[in-house]
Amino acid sequence: MAIESLEPSTALITSDIVLFGLIAATLGAIFWLSSGPTPFWKKFFAWVPALLLCYFVPAFYNTVGLIDGESNSLYNPIASRVLLPAALVLLTLSIDLKGILKLGPKLLFVFCAGTVGIVLGAIVSFQIMEWVHPPAVAGDTWKGMAALAGSWIGGGANMVAMREVYQVDATLFGQFAVVDVAMASLLMATLLFLANRSAQIDARGGADTAAIDEMKSRIAAHEAANARIPTLNDLMIIVAVAFGFVGLAHAIGTPLAAWFGRFEWASRFSLDSSFVWVVLISTLAGLLLSFTRARRLEDAGASKIGTVFLYFLIACIGMQMDFMKLFDRLELIAIGGIWMLVHVLVIWGAAKLVRAPMFYVGVGSMGNVGAAASAPVVAAAFHPTLAPVGVLLGTVGYATGTLIAYLVGQILRVMAGQ
Repeated sequence: MAIESLEPSTALITSDIVLFGLIAATLGAIFWLSSGPTPFWKKFFAWVPALLLCYFVPAFYNTVGLIDGESNSLYNPIASRVLLPAALVLLTLSIDLKGILKLGPKLLFVFCAGTVGIVLGAIVSFQIMEWVHPPAVAGDTWKGMAALAGSWIGGGANMVAMREVYQVDATLFGQFAVVDVAMASLLMATLLFLANRSAQIDARGGADTAAIDEMKSRIAAHEAANARIPTLNDLMIIVAVAFGFVGLAHAIGTPLAAWFGRFEWASRFSLDSSFVWVVLISTLAGLLLSFTRARRLEDAGASKIGTVFLYFLIACIGMQMDFMKLFDRLELIAIGGIWMLVHVLVIWGAAKLVRAPMFYVGVGSMGNVGAAASAPVVAAAFHPTLAPVGVLLGTVGYATGTLIAYLVGQILRVMAGQ
């Protein structure tokens, strides 16, 4: 969750148009280098995935002051409110629904284990810091942790809901929002890196990858038999479908959110958030299109265009990260680090228990911590057609985040002696 700065930007680049060009040029340079124009770059990208650089290079720009990752319009509304739903439409219209349903119970188990890991992580991190450095969890720190639990189980809307429920001080809320961005960014970067090595990890761990491998093979066979060189007509129709449904999703989602906003219970499930509705409607639109002739747009590269949109989203998420802010309040970063470590250990242990592949760990973890904005990005890193799985798990987090975070807050309140 990004925090808007109240101070004027001191970045070298302040124009959104120039920033857009810089990000586009950076992505292009990364992918050109990843094609291996020289032996050095071929070896370099054999170890460092291009996806990871798409995340970290914009973060470096923000850290050194070349850009201001918060005071611009690229992430919100362009990337998150336009390109993300457009990507979801294009990636979902060719969805292999039967294949995804086969992932079923085991994937849900790993996802739920991730949620349990977030709850346990809050308790463990609070207790450890109380032993090691009591001032770190003194006063109202538990309130900030409750808000953070809302974000890491659900999303930004759930975090704000917890802020209102527990009346979190604005300064404390901002500090935990920095922890949120820092830890979630590091987790996402790690998962993107591991996605590039998921086959080796799964082989070493003896994971059962049959369902995913079967789906990937079926998709590859279909692409080989039906792929064609896209014409201008194809590209115009793909763009029209993507952005046409984005407009429709916003046209329906905004009044729907306003209508649900009249009911107090709706906020517990984030139904008063227009972003949640836009994500759901875009995904549903793509799903419905997958049963029509629009599915043939995949033969002309619809999912590849959707993946381009996702890469731009990754860069826009990355540019909000400032490496130096990790050192502003180290005690809160320590709380977040311990908390995230417990989450990772629990979800990894659950995956080992049922022999789940790395994909389940990645999308299950980010479905909790990153919700519907980031989970499809991690899912697509394993395979572009798996992005809808991330959306589904992310929206589950939106639905459960507020209630579970409220319970976490109550536990932390007791631990704090208040």
